[in-house]
Amino acid sequence: MAAALDWLTRPCVMGILNVTPDSFSDGGEHVDPARAVAAARAMAAGGAAIVDVGGESTRPGAPVVDEAEELARVAPVLRALGADPAPGAPTPPVILSIDTRRASVAAVALDAGAVLVNDVSAGADPAMFPVVADRRAGICLMHMQGEPAIMQDDPRYGDVVSEVAAFLEGRMRAALDAGVAEDAIILDPGIGFGKTAEHNVALMRGLGTIVALGRPVLVGASRKGIIGDLTGRPVEERLAGSIGAALAAVEAGAAVLRVHDVPETVDALRVFTEMRGGDA
Repeated sequence: MAAALDWLTRPCVMGILNVTPDSFSDGGEHVDPARAVAAARAMAAGGAAIVDVGGESTRPGAPVVDEAEELARVAPVLRALGADPAPGAPTPPVILSIDTRRASVAAVALDAGAVLVNDVSAGADPAMFPVVADRRAGICLMHMQGEPAIMQDDPRYGDVVSEVAAFLEGRMRAALDAGVAEDAIILDPGIGFGKTAEHNVALMRGLGTIVALGRPVLVGASRKGIIGDLTGRPVEERLAGSIGAALAAVEAGAAVLRVHDVPETVDALRVFTEMRGGDA
């Protein structure tokens, strides 16, 4: 049987497709399913290996979206993208991921063609791991301190790197105990999720500790507050800083870069990899 992540090339780019009205960077741009599908196809054409579709914003302070609304946002897009492409379609194939904390939404998405669940709660829904195991899908387990609505109120750690690593190792064990295959797991330190600027920098510098857990590591720093903190730039002017963070993550061993700006990151990664002398 093929491994759940047998499609994963390292390093690769995951394009962010928020079908939400309130995401911090691109909220409202892709709420129309036709526009969302076109955006996903453009990401694939631009070099994204994965497109991550999300129907609930997890920005700091974001309200909870009910299950019916989340499904109404993501299901039409996933079904359109998961269907066989029309003859002569100009888009290369792309791996589909569902960005959700709900097992029920993950099940619908996986049945519609997604092969990866990007769960910022790392399996807080007790049904999530069984759903992933049953469908032999992949899952990305992310660290988040608190809930999106309050996670940035006053995040505190004794040693952020060791605490995040311990959390991810524990959630990986829980997934394995629930029947998820070890080769189906990706880990994400959760840049910007319940962390100060200092915490985020420490995690990026200590990324090797997460990599040492033995699973592919995803880093999503694209356009986030840490980029603004370091550059003084507003969200719409954070491309260069985001690429800098992405390349630093790859240098530290990251396997997947979750980004808004796909072609630019793909180009930067290609040049970086070639000039370093082969695989990053």
